[in-house]
Amino acid sequence: MNSKNSRSDALRVVVIGAGIVGAACAIELLRDGHAVTLLDPGEPGGAQAASYGNAAWLSPASVVPVSMPGLWKKIPKYLFDKNSPLTIRWSALPALLPWLIRFIWAGASVARVEATARALSALLRDAPSRHRALAQEAGVAELIVNSGLLYAYPDRAAFEAEALAWRLRRDNGVSWQELDAPAIQQLVPELDRKYQFAILVEQGAHCADPGAYVAALVRHALAQGASLHRARATGFDLQSGRLRAVLTDSGELACDRAVIAAGIHSKILAKSAGDKIIMESERGYHVVIENSPVKLAVPVMPADAKTGNTSTLTGLRIAGQVELTRTQTAPDWNRAETLLRHAVATYPALASVIKTAVIQRWMGHRPSTTDGRPVLGPASGCQDVIHAFGHGHIGLASGPVSGRLVADFISGRAPVIDPAPYAAKRFR
Repeated sequence: MNSKNSRSDALRVVVIGAGIVGAACAIELLRDGHAVTLLDPGEPGGAQAASYGNAAWLSPASVVPVSMPGLWKKIPKYLFDKNSPLTIRWSALPALLPWLIRFIWAGASVARVEATARALSALLRDAPSRHRALAQEAGVAELIVNSGLLYAYPDRAAFEAEALAWRLRRDNGVSWQELDAPAIQQLVPELDRKYQFAILVEQGAHCADPGAYVAALVRHALAQGASLHRARATGFDLQSGRLRAVLTDSGELACDRAVIAAGIHSKILAKSAGDKIIMESERGYHVVIENSPVKLAVPVMPADAKTGNTSTLTGLRIAGQVELTRTQTAPDWNRAETLLRHAVATYPALASVIKTAVIQRWMGHRPSTTDGRPVLGPASGCQDVIHAFGHGHIGLASGPVSGRLVADFISGRAPVIDPAPYAAKRFR
């Protein structure tokens, strides 16, 4: 990798945000010979970042948007049932309505969700191989595990009830094996025997420790010549349509280009660069059961719980839930207790240890646009500012190709994928 800022076309780039997307952007920009500063008030790989707390899946099958045809019929249930995978807090409903209406509209027809699935597939289809390469480069190859991903159902009928979702996956190049009950028990003997049918996506992989992985990527970027500035971005100094500096709560950072990769905090920064983005937090929760007797050979998603269950270096992680409310609202830790109840119902061996187990509980903010696609590309108010946020449920998996696309914009190359589906102008 060329980390020397010696090329005549090298630029000073500030990457706002040191999560998975920001780290990937920094590495790709360094590869192109630019001078990179990572700007973040928090610890890289720390619990404040969405990429720290996800299910750790790297799945080409994650092309199915949350908003699907018929979702509007379920809104009353989401308002009243606190145990459903998606909940909406009554108190936040008025503030969320503009986002929620557009969110439902984005999934109102099969044609719309097909278009979104194609856009997500471009970001995800080679995610495992891109992560393997990044991890190898950063010296942490062991953190990317190629074991496949298992979707467990009580029976074939439950699988067939999700026919549209699996058609979207098949249409976008995802293949799978069907497993019957004996095959499931052989692969995941810890799983409750109520699951009699499963889908194994062998193309999938997972990360054994997302926080440690992001921290390692940032360390690698620093070793290649990047710098890390601990401050919070507050805006931009734009003069005659060009970027002069990124403004922070500790002064300004002079630069030629800036990348907004600050997760849920990106919306305000994008507005100061000329774009009003319709984005809210789909708050997610996880629990990690330390020293769990359940050691999964392959990550599992039980169809009834819709949670990602992954054995990580720190324990058995049960991640999921979508809670729609104001970003600043205190966590509802009952959501974590719901995850634990699902875990005990899914893995009988947990029942005898759950009351004495050491359990970590976490809540974080998935930065989610109304159509489920991230925002990637130049800002409307200044072409020197590049958007790289709003990845929702696919932030960890799609980080590497997002970083490559951002570097392509800044270095003036043909983009690695078609950027049109992710442009900020779609919110106008």
